Amino acid sequence: MKKKITLITAVMAFSYTFAQENPHLETYSKRIDSIVVSEKLKMNAELDEVDRNFKDKKITAQEKQQKRSEIASKYEQIINEKVDGQQSELEDATKVMVKNAVLGANDSIKEKGKNQLQLGLGGVKMKLNADKKTPKDYLTVRDLTISFIGANLTSKNEPFRFYSKDSDVRTTVYNSYSFAFTYEYQLGGFRSPVFYKIGLGVRSDNFRPKYNKVFTQENNKLEVTDFTRGNLRDTRLNNTYIYIPVDLRFVLNPKYTDYEGVKYLDNRKSQLSIIAGIYGGVRAGSVIYNKYSTEFTKRITERQRLMHGVNDLIFGAKLGIGYGGLNLFIQKDFTPAFNDNAMLKKKYGLQIGIEIANVNF
Repeated sequence: MKKKITLITAVMAFSYTFAQENPHLETYSKRIDSIVVSEKLKMNAELDEVDRNFKDKKITAQEKQQKRSEIASKYEQIINEKVDGQQSELEDATKVMVKNAVLGANDSIKEKGKNQLQLGLGGVKMKLNADKKTPKDYLTVRDLTISFIGANLTSKNEPFRFYSKDSDVRTTVYNSYSFAFTYEYQLGGFRSPVFYKIGLGVRSDNFRPKYNKVFTQENNKLEVTDFTRGNLRDTRLNNTYIYIPVDLRFVLNPKYTDYEGVKYLDNRKSQLSIIAGIYGGVRAGSVIYNKYSTEFTKRITERQRLMHGVNDLIFGAKLGIGYGGLNLFIQKDFTPAFNDNAMLKKKYGLQIGIEIANVNF
């Protein structure tokens, strides 16, 4: 017991040395201090009772020594169990302290308190969590997510044929983006690795036709035709949607923490997840953009609102894998983006995306 108290005292002294530089370590040291003080008070009360019984000759000297030994062992076990329950907090505090000692405190941009901006292999993650104090609070997440997407068109009979040569549009790695405000909640008890997310967002798909061709709309038809009015510098068709995503997230390597005797999934940790979901959206607008030059002027820009050939509603599904603020996903429109008035060979949207920004509120 004396060795255990000595070790804990040393840890507390070491913790207080770095408390001002590391608030996590300060919180841990306070919890350990509270556990030790509380349990020692209870132990001393029981030891005093044994001493009174011996003084009143209710027990023998041998019984007194035996009872004192039993009480000390009991409280040693209690303290050990409660300290072990705070082990994850010590690990987090130690990692932060070592990181700051080796790399310095400026490897991420942080505000005082709990708000912070992190940049790294896990993507861009901003936390605005000043109102969150317990592990339970972190199980409900409000997010602003930003994704960069490679949008492609496929046919109905070949729904997952990436970058088909028969398509009327170019094969482009990045030509689309989306952002959404979402709410994520835990399904089941506090230890459940399953979460569901619902949100509201905007998706913008940009399609460029094959070289020296443009989108045109004549006679209520959308077509891809040759450009003959000068030197074409840029062209694209932009479809913008307001959409509602609904996702399920399955944590593959859940990490847990204990708080006030309850075990919680620690949603503050970066964990590996599988994401599956559906989405539906309504078209907010479509625009044909052309930029070209002629012998008389170097720059002519045209923007034409698209009135024909595009469906107003989309519905599809999504599958992805994520770690921290970085998510890779593929999503497929089950409904065609373009209708029968579009003279296109491929009409169904297929997107491959990466979610690299994640703002937690």
